[in-house]
Order: sequence, then structure tokens, then C-alpha cells
Amino acid sequence: MSALAPTLQSFFTDYLVGQRGASGHTITSYRDTFRLLLGYIFDQTGIAPSTLDIADLSAEHVAGFLTMLEEERGNCTRTRNARLAAIHSLFNHAALRHLEHAELIARVLAIPSKNTHQTEVTYLTEPEVEALLAAPDRTTWTGRRDHAILLVMVTTGLRVAELTSLTRADACTDRHGAHVVCHGKGRKDRITPLDAPTAKALRLWVTENGGSDIDPLFIARGTQRKLTTDAVAQRIRLHTAAAAIGCPSLVNRTVTPHVMRHTCAMRMRAAGIDVTTIALWLGHESPASSRPYLHADLALKQRALDRTAPPRTRLGRYSPPDKLLAFLEAL
Repeated sequence: MSALAPTLQSFFTDYLVGQRGASGHTITSYRDTFRLLLGYIFDQTGIAPSTLDIADLSAEHVAGFLTMLEEERGNCTRTRNARLAAIHSLFNHAALRHLEHAELIARVLAIPSKNTHQTEVTYLTEPEVEALLAAPDRTTWTGRRDHAILLVMVTTGLRVAELTSLTRADACTDRHGAHVVCHGKGRKDRITPLDAPTAKALRLWVTENGGSDIDPLFIARGTQRKLTTDAVAQRIRLHTAAAAIGCPSLVNRTVTPHVMRHTCAMRMRAAGIDVTTIALWLGHESPASSRPYLHADLALKQRALDRTAPPRTRLGRYSPPDKLLAFLEAL
């Protein structure tokens, strides 16, 4: 057997599981990376994965694999970088065990990540939030569930996977100290307070739907199974289309669970809450992850612009004084 097979096995069992205690999501992601990589090298060289040696994983093959991900599989740059990070992790593990391949390993580790484009943060305005929350028909069981889901998402900023994983025991709806306990990304637990309307909606929902503490908080109709993340996204799309009838700005808008999370963060920014607190609220690993909300905050930029305005000038954004002038300005 080649040196690659036992190295790959020890990477998963001894390093990822035994030393790092990696989550199931991380192990799955790394597994998929190496399944794709070994399949790519087999297509290029004809060498079966079980007989591959470390020397067969050259920097040229790895670079070709990364190019294939983008050009043939249509993966974005972030996915390409995530696959490269998994490969780097394996080669760091191999570096201490196979000194005879030090030069090859160094060349693979020297392959850089690509710079990614910082996309604009998409979020809902207050009128859009109000229209979306009013869209579910609360005279029905499904409408009451969806209304509670939308309220929780826009006021707590939970990730959709965190929301669907909530159990009845995770939701405390007492009038004093209402909160949810979520089990977040990276296996980090956090407690998020609930405002009065959200706590009331959850209290009514829990009262209406009996069950044990370990049952999912939000279930599919007619079952005791938790809603899937895809189901939550589908319900948001449905209610967005209904809300667009009375709120034209929602027409042709793509509202996803992550847009709801961005909306929560931007509402906190509008209330003057600092980025560090927002990072803690959302469960970010670092406050740097919340910096895009600063860039998206036009009110913050307007205040900075007002402070640098020349003396005796009118502050604020320019608005045409007449509809006809507005038309002419737009030409």
C-alpha cells in the first residue's frame, strides 16, 4: 500500500477526530474534497486512488484540480478556497511524517488562496419587515407558525440551521428574561434575548402545540419532524411574494434566511449598537465578520459626510424640490 492511504487515514482519525475534535460538518467537507481530488487525479493519470503515493499529489495536479472546480464544476472562489484549505491541512499533517517529500509538500502549501469579492450586504427596510411579518395568515396553524419563525429570525438573527435545531426546551418565554438557547456554528452555544412581541408569539405557539422538551420547536404540519432549512427558505419566498402586493419594493427581491439575519444586524446598527456587540449577538467568531454591516450603513456614512460639510451649507442628502425637476435631474 502507498504512503498516501495510511497518511490520509491518520489525518481523519488521529488528527481531525482525535486531536482537533472536528465537527461532523468539517469532516464531511474534507471527505468530499479528497474524494473529488483523488477522482480528478485518476482521470488525469489513470492511477487508482488506493495506489496513489504522496508524490502523485504534485502542486501542478492540485492547481489543476482547483482550476477544474471553478471552470468545470462552476464552484465559486469561496468554495475553491475551502477545498484548498482542506488540502493544506492534509499536507501540514503529512509534513511531519514524510520528510522525504518536503519539497513537494512545500510547493503545495505555497499555493495561495484567491481573493474574493466582497458582496454588498442585502437587508430589508422597516416597511419591508412590517409587510413581511404581516403576510402570514395568523388565523391558520401554518400562518401562526410562519409568523413566529419570521419574528424570531428578524429579531434574533439566528442562522437558519440554528433556528430549525431549536427544541421546546431551548425557548424560554417568561415575561421576564425571555430568550432562546441556540447551538451555533462551530458547536458554540449562545443565549439570545427575545423582545416582547417575539416572546408573546412564541408563548402562544408553545401553548398551542403540546409536546416534550426535546421535541422540535418548529415542526412540519401533521408531523413531529422539525422543519428543514429548505422548507424555511421556501416559506420565506412564499410570504415575500404575498407581501410584495402591498409593498412594491419587495417585487423581484430575493429574500433568503440569510437576508433575515442581515436585517437583524442592520436594525441593530440603526439603533446605534456597536459592531462588537453585533458580532457577539450573531455568534461571529470575530468582530471582523460584522464589518460589512458598517459599509452597508448609509446613515453612518451620511453622518460622517455631514461632519465634513463646508460651513454654512445645508446638511443631509439632496432632494429635488419639485417632481418636474426630479424628472429633469434623472435624464
